[in-house]
Amino acid sequence: MRIVLSGGGTGGHIYPALAIGKQVMEEAPDSSLLYIGSPNGLESRIVPAQGIAFEPVEITGFKRKLSYENVRTVMRFLKGVARSKQLLRAFKPDAVVGTGGYVCGPVLYAAAKLGIPTLIHEQNAIAGLTNRFLSRYADTVAVSFPEAEGQFRRASRTLYTGNPCATNVARADKEQGFALLGIPPGSRIALLVGGSRGAKAINDVMVDMVPLLGRLPDVHFVFVTGESYYEGTKSRIEAAATKPTDKLQVLPYLHRMPEVLAASRLVVGRSGASSLAELTALGVPSILIPSPNVTNNHQEANARSLAEAGAAEMILERDLNGAVLFERIGRIMNNPFVHEEMGAAAKALGKPDSAPAIVRELRRLTGK
Repeated sequence: MRIVLSGGGTGGHIYPALAIGKQVMEEAPDSSLLYIGSPNGLESRIVPAQGIAFEPVEITGFKRKLSYENVRTVMRFLKGVARSKQLLRAFKPDAVVGTGGYVCGPVLYAAAKLGIPTLIHEQNAIAGLTNRFLSRYADTVAVSFPEAEGQFRRASRTLYTGNPCATNVARADKEQGFALLGIPPGSRIALLVGGSRGAKAINDVMVDMVPLLGRLPDVHFVFVTGESYYEGTKSRIEAAATKPTDKLQVLPYLHRMPEVLAASRLVVGRSGASSLAELTALGVPSILIPSPNVTNNHQEANARSLAEAGAAEMILERDLNGAVLFERIGRIMNNPFVHEEMGAAAKALGKPDSAPAIVRELRRLTGK
């Protein structure tokens, strides 16, 4: 198959597209991939590093209030459609896949107008603006959360597939996770992470919790701060520590997160769609602290979906402090029944076959 992938702006759009591409290549090694993204987005660096051909299209998003800039955005969109048609005619794809972000708009629209089969994937419980716009043109809309299906009533076909990032992490080896951290296999790990770039609110609560950690002596805490926050947070943690401990690791970043997730007994973090797909694929209980600084507050909707299913607990950032978080961690880590129930609920939501399901749909659309 010849597949065009498009998605940009954040890792939450890029990594699902790459997971789909990886699955295509695993199932049909003679396939060809082309990724169309923004020249200034993260995808312009991440995608070429994966050995996938990359072509840029200039586009910006609409402002949420009337402004002259929106007129310029319309002009950029039309130019982006023309550029996308050029690229599509040259590559001759069997199908085009969009995973969200502004750059998908002109690419998927151009593909639809050229009669090329199209599939869009929505990662969040609340659909993004671009995907809602594109759903009327796409052949299939795949969703990560079942509650998102009703937001695409104008789509010709919707499919609950889960998030393709789950497929990669479901194969992770937890023994490698213990080895990466340099701790004995079977250790009870509580992993706190604020996302790939870190989160100030979560780093602050890490510091607040340090004097309390001795109350859970058999728990190994792993704090991942994000590289830009690392030095400052590590210094504050060292100042807050009342005595040395070998049960706390403070790290700037984890390059092999899936293996560490697989080894963890509990994860505390944000509720981005890809992260939740990984947690549910592995059946790991979580305490979710949704970022309040995202479009449509979709992280809270994502977290609420897991919390209502019994797979996670949610703490809003305005209610977050060290004592509250530590009490929740202790309740889950010290109660095998609670932990088992949450893990089973998370596993029930997991869709480790997500990427294969999307590739099956692509085969149906293309007849290949």
